[in-house]
Amino acid sequence: MATARVALLADTYHEVNGAARTCREWLGYARREGLPFLCVRWSSAAGARDEGSVRTVDLVRSSWAVPVDSDLRFDPWLARVIEPIEAELDRFRPDAIHVTSPGDLGIVGAILAARRKTPLAASWHTNLHEFAGRRLGRCLRWLPGAAGERLGSTLESFVMDRVCRFFSRGELLFAPNPELRGILRRRTGRPVYPMRRGVDTTLFTPARRDRTDGDVVVGFVGRLMPEKNVALLTRVETGLREAGLAKVRFQITGTGSERPWLERNLDNAVFTGVLSGVELARAYANLDIFAFPSKTDTFGNVVQEALASGVPAVVTDAGGPRFIVRHGETGFVAADDEEFCARVVELARRQDLRREMAAAARRQMESLSWDGVFAEVYRGYASWLGMA
Repeated sequence: MATARVALLADTYHEVNGAARTCREWLGYARREGLPFLCVRWSSAAGARDEGSVRTVDLVRSSWAVPVDSDLRFDPWLARVIEPIEAELDRFRPDAIHVTSPGDLGIVGAILAARRKTPLAASWHTNLHEFAGRRLGRCLRWLPGAAGERLGSTLESFVMDRVCRFFSRGELLFAPNPELRGILRRRTGRPVYPMRRGVDTTLFTPARRDRTDGDVVVGFVGRLMPEKNVALLTRVETGLREAGLAKVRFQITGTGSERPWLERNLDNAVFTGVLSGVELARAYANLDIFAFPSKTDTFGNVVQEALASGVPAVVTDAGGPRFIVRHGETGFVAADDEEFCARVVELARRQDLRREMAAAARRQMESLSWDGVFAEVYRGYASWLGMA
């Protein structure tokens, strides 16, 4: 069976987020499998490199680039990169151009796919509409009544319409969870295939635990931004205190605009900043409970990493993490903020339940791999391009 020649134009690659992680894992899979793969990405230095079947092209954003997140920018001066990228596409001759969002390189990819009449594929990695709505609502909390919340909801609907319009330009779409696949099918009329997320169970493992004290550690890993709903962690701490659980502390890993607020409002917390590799894996393994209050995540890579580390997770019933956690077996899926706090308290009280869920969580993750994720993606390509 022929293999699709894919040109990936990645808006985010080196940053610390789920979309960037997926792109890096995809490149690694293509290299290991000897698949023809072109990856165009933003970097700190320009250049191109061939590694077996994989070619990487590094571009540098201009001084006009504006920040859209703590470590991510959007470059409006795109005309300057269209010609060099098209020269790379001429050389590579892709069967499909793949984009990951309506970001800067995503826009370039859509333009070039239309110009070249090359099929365009697009994968959904971030709930941009919810991010926009939550951040605006957070900024407008000073408005009377629910005015800020209403304005946030209006912006959320507007951004969702624009994002779906962008994705409708693709001929084949990918999304990580059943809810998003259904939304994209309804809103675009395009075929939508799974692009789930894997987990490195060699790196993330309970064997990395080296903490020996008797405290219960509740952890969060991710960007400390309004859309992650991290303010709920202060209510969790209050619930733990009211339950008489004194030997409980928080470990917060990540960075973002909400960190100063959390530092002021969490009484007993350690802030590690951003961690990676073995340091991150050890941080997970030293947790007892993973509390992930986000309601906007499309998937939740960090939830899988926690489960692989033998840490039961408490998540909300909104977004992708609810499709990962097996309620009552590897953690809890909370219906509201009150239940979220209560479930963390329950796990903090019951060491027997934590141990049972920790073992089940590890078993659940052992069957997942990034290779399996991308093998499924390429089956989608084969079916779509008539290569099956």
